[in-house]
Parts: sequence; structure tokens; C-alpha cells
Amino acid sequence: MPTGFGRLWTAQTVSSFGDGVTHAALPLLALTLTRDPMALAVVTAAGTLPWLLFGVLGGALVDRWDRRRTMWVTDTARAALLAIPAVAAALDVLSIPLLAAVAFLLGLGGLLFDTAATAYLPDLLHRDPALLERANSRLRGAQTAMSGFAGPPAGSALLALGRAFPLLADAVSFMLSALLVRTLPALPRPVPEVREPLLRQARAGASYVFRDRLLLGLALRPAVGNIAFLAVETVLALFAHDRLGIDTYGFGLLLTVEATGGLLGAGIASFLGRRLGTGTALTCTAAVEGLAILCLAAAPDAYAAGLALAVCGVGMGATMVLSPSLRQAIVPAHLMGRVTSTSRMLAMCAAPVGAFFGGWLATTYDIRTPVYAAGALLLTMTAVTASMTDNRRVEAALRAAAPADGPDHPAPEDPAQERAADLV
Repeated sequence: MPTGFGRLWTAQTVSSFGDGVTHAALPLLALTLTRDPMALAVVTAAGTLPWLLFGVLGGALVDRWDRRRTMWVTDTARAALLAIPAVAAALDVLSIPLLAAVAFLLGLGGLLFDTAATAYLPDLLHRDPALLERANSRLRGAQTAMSGFAGPPAGSALLALGRAFPLLADAVSFMLSALLVRTLPALPRPVPEVREPLLRQARAGASYVFRDRLLLGLALRPAVGNIAFLAVETVLALFAHDRLGIDTYGFGLLLTVEATGGLLGAGIASFLGRRLGTGTALTCTAAVEGLAILCLAAAPDAYAAGLALAVCGVGMGATMVLSPSLRQAIVPAHLMGRVTSTSRMLAMCAAPVGAFFGGWLATTYDIRTPVYAAGALLLTMTAVTASMTDNRRVEAALRAAAPADGPDHPAPEDPAQERAADLV
């Protein structure tokens, strides 16, 4: 791995720890101000709104800007932003509107940083598919460990010391990340396209995804998956309590088991890709997720439910390494930001649909119905997208992308010109 990757990995690890701190502390901070469920929902939803409102536009901006500069400037701005609620908390003037505004702006910063980092990585690693899988495995593992295991308990502990402490801790993590990113090598920028209006460029990026069957298949899986997983997540606490007899402490352990499976999945993703081929591995991991959710719905006790969630976590962890690695290897550098943000926006837009779907099924039928429906939806999605992301199509895309390895040879806007086989 290039030495620059170590600094990028460290920066994202530190930032993920801060994200975990804030992820736990922000709703708890809101809870100290109000018991109104709608007000709490506003704070939670505010962080996802930037992806819904500006997802594709953010990708177009990243494709115009220097990616390394975008990352460190964004992290510096997020560190400064967190100082505002920290001071407000210290002065006892913190409010729900302020928390919602901060969550929204943090989400906007996350949109720009994540898109720029995803676009920067393939250039750093020379679009080598094997290196990209190794890199994404390490990044995903660190993100899960920091934001899923270490960050949330630290956020709760810091909040016990004072309302400003978790916010300041996250601000420090952003500053450290910005300093590390600032030292990354400056990479040649892709050959700029003819200057066009931002909306037209954003539309071209979205069109690139929808006209390419392989990229569309890669985008549909997290989008449909989010509908299924949010349907489960919406009722999971109630399902665990009413059907499995799990208390609050046990529910936390259940989620930890799932995260542990995610770590394992991220670790074995490259092995699966080598042994099965990336296309077949993606189909298998998607099928494993669907079968595991069906097993969760039928689980007779907490142990069986924990095993099902762990297996589901393995599938999800592997998918979240293989899918972005493949996308980074085949998408032209000058379109990477827009393609990434379009795919991410589809997934984010699907999340509230899943939450509503799960709540409606649980209310209309019973608490197990959303879980069964989610498993069936995941297996249906697997069958539909299997031919869109099979090994033949993946290998054709990798061969076609190989000549366009450098920034001086960007692929054309029309994927039909670059990977005609993918449009069959």
C-alpha cells in the first residue's frame, strides 16, 4: 500500500471515532432539552437531509474541486462548526433548532468529505482492483470499530462529564483528520471537462449510473437493501423485547454481535472476491443477507436471533467492501464524485421508505411481518440484480477501464462508448 494510504486510513479512523461520539451524544443532548418525539425526530432527520437535497450536486462540485483540499477544508469547517453548540451548551443556551442546524451542516460536510475521499482513493491506488479491495476492507473495518464500538460508549461517558465535552471531542477528531489529510500527496486532477452548468454536469453523472447496467445493479442493492434493513430496524427493539424477551442491555449486545459480523465480513471480502469472482461474491453476500433476515424473523430465542444478525452483518460487511471497490476501479476519474453521490443518494432516499414500510406492516399485521417482508425483498433484489453484476460483466468492465487508468485519459460521458458489453 502507498504510504499516503496510511495517513488517509488514520484520518478516517480518527474521524470515525468522533462520528461515533456524536452519534451517541447528539440524541442524548436533544433528550436533555425536550421529550417531544417529533422534535427528537427533527434532529435525527436533519443529518440525512443534505444527501436528499444536494447529493448529486455535491458530487458534481467534488468533480470540479481538488479532492484533497475538499477533504481537509471540510473537516476544518466541521471542527469550527462544533464549537458553536459546545459554547452554547457551556452557556446553557443550547436549543433544538441549533442542534438540528448543526446536524444538517455536519451532514453536508459529511457528504462532501465522503464523496471526495471515495473519489481520491482510486487515484491514490492507481485504480488497482486488488489494492482497492484491501484498502476498503481496512477503511470499513476501522469505521465499524470506531463508530460502532468505541465511539458511542465514549460519547455517553463524555456527556456525563458535561454537555460540551462530546462536541469538543468530535471537533478535535475533525482537526486531527484535517491535519493528516493536509499531508496527503497532491495527485494530478482529471482532465477538466468543458465548463458546463452545474445542474447539467450533475444530470450527466446521474445518467451515467442509470444507463450502465453494472453501475445500476451496484446502486440498486444498497437502495433496496436500505428499504429492507430500515423496515427491520424500525421494529427491531420492539421485536427483541416482545418476541424474544430481550431487555435493554441484551438489545445492546444484539447490535454489538451484528457489528462484529460486519467486521468479519469486511475482513474476508477480498478473499471472497478472489475465490468466487467479485460478481458472484456480491450475489452470494446479498443472498446471505436475505436468508439471515428470514432466519431472524423465525428465531425462537435470543441466541438464534444473535446468530442470524451476525451472519447478516458478515454479508453486509463484505458487500460494503466489494461494491465500492469495484465502482472505484471502473468509473472514470472525472465522474467519480457524481457517480458516488448518485449511488449514495439513492440509498439515503430509500431509508425513510423502509422505516414507513416497516411501521405500517407491524401496525397492520404483527411485529414479525416486517422482518419476513424484508428478507423476501432482499432475496428478490438478489435475483433481479444477479445478472446485472455477474462475473462476465464485471470482468468486461475492468478490462475496458484499464486503458483509462491515468488522469490524462478520462473515459467518455456515455458508458456505451466505454463498456458496450455492460449495456447488453
